[in-house]
Amino acid sequence: MTYQELNHQIFQKQSYLCVGLDTDIRKIPSHLLTESDPVFAFNKAIIDATADVAVAYKPNIAFYEAQGPRGWESLQKTIEYIPRTIFTIADAKRGDIGNTSDLYARTFFDPTAAGLTFDSVTVAPYMGHDSVLPFLNYPGKWVILLALTSNPGSADFQRQSVDDQELFELVIGQAQIWADPEKLMFVVGATQAKELKRIREIAPKNFLLVPGVGAQGGSLADVSRYGLTPDGGLLVNASRSILYASSGPDFAERARNKAEILQREMATYLAGI
Repeated sequence: MTYQELNHQIFQKQSYLCVGLDTDIRKIPSHLLTESDPVFAFNKAIIDATADVAVAYKPNIAFYEAQGPRGWESLQKTIEYIPRTIFTIADAKRGDIGNTSDLYARTFFDPTAAGLTFDSVTVAPYMGHDSVLPFLNYPGKWVILLALTSNPGSADFQRQSVDDQELFELVIGQAQIWADPEKLMFVVGATQAKELKRIREIAPKNFLLVPGVGAQGGSLADVSRYGLTPDGGLLVNASRSILYASSGPDFAERARNKAEILQREMATYLAGI
């Protein structure tokens, strides 16, 4: 998916909502456990309920890998089911030496390899440019680079001072040498919203993937105020607050209600840019 296509989806749907498909088989409604593939049955219902208000879906790969081959099959079916007009993110946080990163990129981008065809993958930048570039070699695919995350331990490294700037700022600045905003996004946690103004000074055009709104307590108002650009420029992720809004047979309906609340708020912020 191109930058322009993603931008078009945002303004067409009046939404920059990304639904995180962090599907834990231990948390899905019990009536689905009789299905041949309970995880896919759950994901399918969530997608059906939210596809008209979501512009992206983000499966967290760990939730599928933890199920072994069965989980991988659920992931394959989920990605095949998501409409191609909706952006897909493999939340895998990969990053290794070049030849290993090349295989990771092949895993998520080449359907003839592992049966998956994501639009993007999250990548850890710690090992530097040669661990990231293999992901950028696929036309039409995106790297979403970890920059400033919302977990408590993010300060251990990301906020350390390096040459009069913090490490996350160095990462964002350096990464823009590797790719332009047509292929490169950054992860910025919603609980770090006060830093978005600084980040926008370094990366004014790049899309930002912002997790942490909802169950983690991030403010959509603050994220939108400091992160939105004339092109949209944001994908705001909500996972648990949508997926597990109900544990009963009405789980999909309740998930849609939660997604609609976020979409309506997003529409007001888009109207103001």
